[in-house]
Amino acid sequence: MTMPMPTDSTILLPTLTRIAEALERLCPHPIEKNDFSSDAYLWQGAQLSLLPRPIKAVASLDLLLGIDHPKQILLENTHRFMRGYPANHALLWGARGMGKSSLVKAVHRHLLDQQPNGLILVEITGDDLPTLMPLLEILATAPRPVVVFCDDLSFGTDDNRYKTLKSVLEGGLSSPDNLLFYATSNRRHLMSRDMIENERSSAIHPGEAIEENVSLSDRFGLWLGFHGCDEATYQHMVRQYADHYRLSITPETLRAAAFEWAITRGARSGRVAWQFIRDLAGQQQVRLD
Repeated sequence: MTMPMPTDSTILLPTLTRIAEALERLCPHPIEKNDFSSDAYLWQGAQLSLLPRPIKAVASLDLLLGIDHPKQILLENTHRFMRGYPANHALLWGARGMGKSSLVKAVHRHLLDQQPNGLILVEITGDDLPTLMPLLEILATAPRPVVVFCDDLSFGTDDNRYKTLKSVLEGGLSSPDNLLFYATSNRRHLMSRDMIENERSSAIHPGEAIEENVSLSDRFGLWLGFHGCDEATYQHMVRQYADHYRLSITPETLRAAAFEWAITRGARSGRVAWQFIRDLAGQQQVRLD
């Protein structure tokens, strides 16, 4: 029996299939629309979609101590924005563990308690900033105000992610009117001092070499500084947490244990105080709900 000779189409089919699959992988994903029924989302840049997130239990504004000034400013700014009045993008910068990201989430939760369905919080990672424009396309259709939040934002020497963010902060045509951008960073200028000095020393025009990167922080209308706390403030945080969760411990024992905890961590901050309280609550089998 004679076997049929392969045709050109059968020979080329596997190759054409591989090419089609490769092109499909290179094509951008379709942008997923959203009904915005949730109050909080995580932006998934690879899928160009919003993932609804339950609002995790966060400390109330009253329990965020040692940051009274930035707390009041951010709350008022966000409240105005939620009500439809002009407000500023905000950069929360400074010491680690002093409640920068906790404050953003606590303000969101506080305002939702006052006005349900009043404000949406969308969290985006620094790695997903290159997909910020597709996110804005989706958020432009949101029926209520949106705060886009990026935690721990910073840029390296050859990092071009800042260009997209700079366009948004400047209020370009691609920036929706119903959006604010909040970011936290350990650096006021979003670049480390070493990076800035390296750029200055190696550039033909030192000032121009870092102007765009450093000036990015100037696009934030609010700069809210967070600084390390002293022993008295740290102990006050611990005491407030212990009272709030009704932990059974004498003031003297609590003070000594909290002091020893901070010494072993080599730092005093709101985060360290909260970690100590979590450990103490676990020992006493108390739930922090």
